[in-house]
Amino acid sequence: MKLTQLIAATLTTCVMLNCQAAETKVDAVAAIVNNSVVLETEVRDMVARVKKNAAKQGQTLPSDSALQVQALERLIMNSLQLQVAKRMGLQITDAQLDQTIENIAREQKVSVEQFRAQVVREEGSYELFRERLREEITTGEVLRANVQRRIYVSPQEIDTLTKMMEQQGASNEQYNIGHILLALPGQPSEEQIKDAESKATKVMELLRGGSDFKKIAIASSSAETALEGGDMGWMNINEMPTLFADQVRGKKKKDLIGPLRSGAGFHILTIFDIKGANVVEFEEISSRHVLIKPSIIVSEEKAKNMLAKFAVDFKAGKADFAKFAKENSEDPGSRLKGGELGWADPNVFVPEFRDTLKSLKKDQLSEPFRTEHGWHIVQLMDRRTVDATAEKKREQVTRMIYNRRFNEESSNFLREIRDEAFIEVLADK
Repeated sequence: MKLTQLIAATLTTCVMLNCQAAETKVDAVAAIVNNSVVLETEVRDMVARVKKNAAKQGQTLPSDSALQVQALERLIMNSLQLQVAKRMGLQITDAQLDQTIENIAREQKVSVEQFRAQVVREEGSYELFRERLREEITTGEVLRANVQRRIYVSPQEIDTLTKMMEQQGASNEQYNIGHILLALPGQPSEEQIKDAESKATKVMELLRGGSDFKKIAIASSSAETALEGGDMGWMNINEMPTLFADQVRGKKKKDLIGPLRSGAGFHILTIFDIKGANVVEFEEISSRHVLIKPSIIVSEEKAKNMLAKFAVDFKAGKADFAKFAKENSEDPGSRLKGGELGWADPNVFVPEFRDTLKSLKKDQLSEPFRTEHGWHIVQLMDRRTVDATAEKKREQVTRMIYNRRFNEESSNFLREIRDEAFIEVLADK
């Protein structure tokens, strides 16, 4: 009798343990990326965010399986870029993250506390939002650092494009381009080329038949903008990759273009929208600043406090800006000038510096803020609107050529780090 009871008790315990195990799902690995992994929960979370954003915009989406494939690819690329950042020793500090959040809140015209409450309402966890933002900033810095050094814009290129734009009467029209890429491997076989071309032809047939471009992009594109529905954002025709610019010129809103063949694969484009006209005036600002770089000797807190104390003394009339800048600023270009930066287009500065300047009134001094260069304090001296001079046009042309190269080289860099990586996508169990 005792043996029968013992067996029954043992079976009951096993059943209970099995039930508990069934209820507790262990997080599984979706992909191995070099010495790192992408988890299934990360894929599910990204799919959920895409669905939520699509619902807000009224955007239809492809099947869950297609979304999961695109989300996994995005996470693989994020992992590769974060690994590059680690090898570079690139880290985004909490201070830099806080400054970015302050800038986002300022752009939305809310306080940091209000912005935090908004994030919690919409996303549930402010801490997870911070870490996603940290990753986004890090991957952006990886791209900038590795792509920037590949780009050189020669004076001859600037002269050629300037003359061409003058002859064509080119304007500052902006195009919002949609992009679908049917990708090819580095050294494709004839069969792989035919297969990709066939897929591109089928995609074109679907689009011509009225299918939603963004939905097809999310389902089919291999471009880094796939989860955004292929949306490349707004750009001047001279900022686009050369292959795209030649085809977009003269096209109208909603026109379909492609398939276009490149080394990356077959491209299909559409024009979501067109805006803008010739801009003959632009705003310049005059400002002065002090930069203090954190180091082993000067901590983040000490650098910030030095500038905060100076701000209090300056506003009270107890400190001289030029003297303080000459004695303390670590910006070699402006230190000997008492921190003066002269007249400049605010867009030449890094985003945090630019946005802080735009928020100031004439003669107003900012609070200390952080950029990738260190801690700053800046005073807006004046604003002015000027004609688009020949020099300004050359600056615009230089920026157009640079942006075009940056777009092209970014795609090349991402493709290279993926081709060189060990990636194993694990089948669903």
